[in-house]
Amino acid sequence: MTRVVIIGGGPGGYEAALVAAQLGAEVTLVEGTGLGGAAVLTDCVPSKTLIATAEVMSLIERAGQLGLKVTSSGDDDSVVSSVEVDLKTVNGRVLELAKAQSESIARSMEKAGVTVIDGWAHMESATRITVSNDAGTQELEADIVLVATGTTPRELDTAKCDGERILNWKQVYNLCELPKKLIVVGSGVTGAEFANAYDALGVDVVLVSSRKQVLPGEDQDAAGVLQDVFERRGMEIMSECRAVSARREGDEVIVGLEDGREVRGSHCLMAVGSIPNTKDMGLENAGVTLAPSGHIVVDKVSRTSARTVYAAGDVTGVFALASVAAMQGRIAMWHALGDAVAPLNLKSVSSNVFTSPEIATVGMTQKQADEGTLDIGQIMLPLAGNPRAKMQGVTDGFVKLFCLPVTGIIVGGVVVAPHASELIHSISLAVAEKITVDQFSHDFTVYPSMSGSIAEAARRLHLHAHPEKPSSTQV
Repeated sequence: MTRVVIIGGGPGGYEAALVAAQLGAEVTLVEGTGLGGAAVLTDCVPSKTLIATAEVMSLIERAGQLGLKVTSSGDDDSVVSSVEVDLKTVNGRVLELAKAQSESIARSMEKAGVTVIDGWAHMESATRITVSNDAGTQELEADIVLVATGTTPRELDTAKCDGERILNWKQVYNLCELPKKLIVVGSGVTGAEFANAYDALGVDVVLVSSRKQVLPGEDQDAAGVLQDVFERRGMEIMSECRAVSARREGDEVIVGLEDGREVRGSHCLMAVGSIPNTKDMGLENAGVTLAPSGHIVVDKVSRTSARTVYAAGDVTGVFALASVAAMQGRIAMWHALGDAVAPLNLKSVSSNVFTSPEIATVGMTQKQADEGTLDIGQIMLPLAGNPRAKMQGVTDGFVKLFCLPVTGIIVGGVVVAPHASELIHSISLAVAEKITVDQFSHDFTVYPSMSGSIAEAARRLHLHAHPEKPSSTQV
């Protein structure tokens, strides 16, 4: 029986453990902070639970447009003025859901026959691992090792997080009261999501961004919509400003900027990236090559430079998504244990920014379309004309599709809309299965629905797929 040792119990680790157990391996999983890893305990599950509460507040805020008001409570007649946010209860629910999800994973490990050891692993070689915990140390022998240790929030030496007023994304759930004024440093996905959530909960938010526009790594049309929404809501965005320090003075936090200015608030959230958990693990003993950033270098089937050692998840720096981590872990076990396997295909990965509106993407990006040599067909269709959007009072957002010339095969898309994370799946299927715009547009959608705009966008790309037809032809 093949002995598999998995270091790290996040999505990359526990999904790999399930596959390895299914294929008949003897599986041991080592995890020091709880099954589910950061994705379940301090990142995806908690943050999206907090965001779900913020989404309800956003809906309530739009209630007046739909003819709903409260006349017996609050400072005015609006519905939102009568709603009070109990952050202690919100965060209590957040942490309870994370705990419940972790316990569910533990039950699935037990059912699959996976041995789970609470402890910290150190690689003595590519096949020998030492595990340390309060009970002492033990040695494990392995035929196959998977490293899925994730990342840790990056901190500036001049802005140390204290868990009380200067916070990283793992510590925000300790808050029992809403901040009076929250300074969010960093306008990437994490910074934008938390800024959006706390703004919706009624907090005065200042977003410090080193770039000209929020979400510099996302579709710039989509990021432009979100920046416009943020500014209309009254959020202060300090663009092209780099934070260099954060310190406490009594009940205040003072964030220092590179140009010498200072920003004052009651709390500060540092969202300035993450660093891989590869230090002091003994990876060099196993012959595992690291990138200059500290990430583990892997190929398309999750192999490292050591023949029997694989890696999955954020620690590889491939794509910081739980779905990608899980797939990397599965691919690693399928490959290591001789099952049928296909290399990881990042072109079919869909991702989502959980703001309001959400931003979902898959496949080709606008930058790739602009820089490529092919005459890529593209269309951007505003949601404002969608009948369901009008009914729901949705005015911001769009659908964007990319297709290849002549064949009309859909190669990418962007959706900016409420619940874009649910709408992107049809485009993901189209990209993965090489569906053409004509095939896509001939399938039925519900009327009225947001998804109708995706089909409409496909119809409008018909002539790009058939350039020989006269331009007067309409579908």
